[in-house]
Amino acid sequence: MTDFADRDWQLETLAIRTGIDRTQFGEHSEAMFLTSSFVFDSAAQAAARFGGSEPGNIYARFTNPTVTAFQDRLAVLEGAEFCVATASGMAAITSCIMGLLSAGDHIVASKSLFGSTVQLFNTILSRFGIETSYVDLADTEAWERAIKPNTRLLFVETPSNPLTELGDIAALSAIAHRHGALLAVDNCFCTPALQRPLTLGADIVIHSATKYLDGQGRVLGGAVLGSKQLLEPVFGFLRTAGPTLSAFNAWVILKGLETLKLRMEAHSRNALELAGWLEQQPNVSRVFYPGLPSHPQYALALRQQRFGGGIVTFEVAGGREAAWCVVDSTRLMSITANLGDVKTTITHPASTTHGRITPEARTAAGITEGMLRIAVGLESVEDLKRDLKAGLAQ
Repeated sequence: MTDFADRDWQLETLAIRTGIDRTQFGEHSEAMFLTSSFVFDSAAQAAARFGGSEPGNIYARFTNPTVTAFQDRLAVLEGAEFCVATASGMAAITSCIMGLLSAGDHIVASKSLFGSTVQLFNTILSRFGIETSYVDLADTEAWERAIKPNTRLLFVETPSNPLTELGDIAALSAIAHRHGALLAVDNCFCTPALQRPLTLGADIVIHSATKYLDGQGRVLGGAVLGSKQLLEPVFGFLRTAGPTLSAFNAWVILKGLETLKLRMEAHSRNALELAGWLEQQPNVSRVFYPGLPSHPQYALALRQQRFGGGIVTFEVAGGREAAWCVVDSTRLMSITANLGDVKTTITHPASTTHGRITPEARTAAGITEGMLRIAVGLESVEDLKRDLKAGLAQ
């Protein structure tokens, strides 16, 4: 592998050059290893590999050179010592919690979480004796008050989905460590191109690699990052339970990382322009975007993020009927709940991404019936404005 251990190169260089491990053919692009298992030179070597005394690949459920290349590259970008790649973002969250927590433990989480994460915490983890309390993301005092003697993890998305609320990572880290707990940050919306939570004090970074890390909506993937010692139980869970990232998906996302910085800066520029334009539209009652001075945590966004990111959320007057009218009037934007694609997507969170949680939980999270989320892609911003005009006019 190319030696980038000192990590002195710039992010865009590391995103292209880290993790290259050429075979005897001398290929310039990273190789893809599509195999379920690996052959050993001898019975002794097989025993050594399985026993852990000799490094090397064993079985693709938990060791594969292509997956390792992706893990190495993302770890360097996030400033992490270790990365565990998983089959999806939800698999990453599940692996993290099942690896590190036990029955009787307590999680403090933001009210502003992705709907599937809330479902995982409320309907699955609760059956295994892991309790979750929810607090307002931006209220650091509420996080402190929610801590219990058995609190083991603080879990936060920042920016949040879909309201782009921010959590103060440094402040939350201090609270967690003061009480002997860990801080996990879902960095899906920003990626390491815009935000590096570990440098701000977080212990764990979670990714849905399906989103911006891939960047073209092609494959599913996830990752958990942190120190090697901390994440050994997470790797142990993956090795046994098997929520594994495939070699093909790892290769696709590995190539996506090469353009991550360029794409995230372009997404952010487009999103900022579109958010400013939406604020001027008469039927838009509110716009949520961290790059706008009107965002209540704009000052924190300037400290914590390089740019505002690609997600713009806004409310239209008239509730669900009006929101659906805007969605159905678009001709350019893709009506889908996925995000992080070069193609702009639009969705109605209350009936899609957060449709499975209770109305009370949606209200607590600030998700209204008139709210729409746009994941701004890389098309012309003028074309995106034109695509929204007809629906907003109605």
